[in-house]
Amino acid sequence: MAVLRLILLLAAFLSAAPVAANDLVGVASVIDADTLEIRGVRIRLHGIDAPESRQLCTNPSGQQWRCGQQAALALSDRIGRRSVNCAVRDVDRYDRAIAVCTQDNQDLNLWLVNEGWAVAYRRYARDYIGAEDQARRAGRNIWAGQFVMPWDWRQGQRLP
Repeated sequence: MAVLRLILLLAAFLSAAPVAANDLVGVASVIDADTLEIRGVRIRLHGIDAPESRQLCTNPSGQQWRCGQQAALALSDRIGRRSVNCAVRDVDRYDRAIAVCTQDNQDLNLWLVNEGWAVAYRRYARDYIGAEDQARRAGRNIWAGQFVMPWDWRQGQRLP
C-alpha cells in the first residue's frame, strides 16, 4: 500500500506541472469547500474542515440554508479559472494529497476560515485556530447562525 501511495503521489506531481518537489500547480476544480482537484489529482486542504455540500446551517432568524454548497461556491468564485499552487504535506487514507493551497500568494485554506466558510480542523493541525476565532467573533457566514461541525455532521448529527 505504501508503494502504491508513493507511485500515485509521484504521478500526481508529474501530471500537475510541479514547481517544487511537493507542489501541484494548475487550474483547480472545486469538489467541495475543502477539496480541490487539479488535473485529476484530489487535494484535501490541510488544517481545515468545511461544511459538506448537502449540509444545512441556520441564519440568525432561524431559516435553513445550504451552507456547504455556498462555501464551495464562494471558493470557486474566489479562485475562478486562475492557477492555484498546492504545497503537498501528506497523503490521507483516501489517497488524496493534503496541501496548503495558495493563489497570488494568499493562503486559500486561511481565506476560507477567515471568511467563515470553514473551521480549523484541530484534530490534524492548529494552524487556523486564530482565524476561526476571528470569524466566529465577527459572525461571518456559518458563524452568523447555527451549524453542526462538519466532522459531527458526517457522523449523522443534524441541527435540531
